[in-house]
Amino acid sequence: MSTVHLRHAVRAVILDEDDRILLCRFVFAKPDGPMVVWAAPGGGVEAGESLLTALRRELREEVGLTCAADPPHVWHQVVLDPGHAAGFDGVINDYFLIRTASFDPRGALSDDELAAENVTRFEWWRPQHIIGYRGAELFSPRDLAGALATLLSGGPPETPVRLGE
Repeated sequence: MSTVHLRHAVRAVILDEDDRILLCRFVFAKPDGPMVVWAAPGGGVEAGESLLTALRRELREEVGLTCAADPPHVWHQVVLDPGHAAGFDGVINDYFLIRTASFDPRGALSDDELAAENVTRFEWWRPQHIIGYRGAELFSPRDLAGALATLLSGGPPETPVRLGE
């Protein structure tokens, strides 16, 4: 029996004073055309890094946000899909909640470095726009609207909520 090799990543559910969520627009090349996914900022946990150290690094690199306090760990997601992350059988995403005033995302990474990570832009989304979205682009997690609604109505959970794909 072979070992499943998963990429561990951290993501930030960044909410502003109007409960808008900051999302990254990823564009992935696929044989049948590009796949576009809106997802929370974040990325891979490097060897020897704690989840919070990785989160702070990713936030600084991608959106230019510093996070002094330890944010609550709100969601945990496991996606088993060999096509999801190159070289891996899937991903583990741990999501942390960060409340902040609205800002223009600009991290330490250049536009070329962001493009190398498939990031094309950042955008603040209102929850109702995610719920009402009917376009071809996807959200990650797929039920982002439902998970976000529960988080906004109930606050951070005692233990991370397990999300589906």
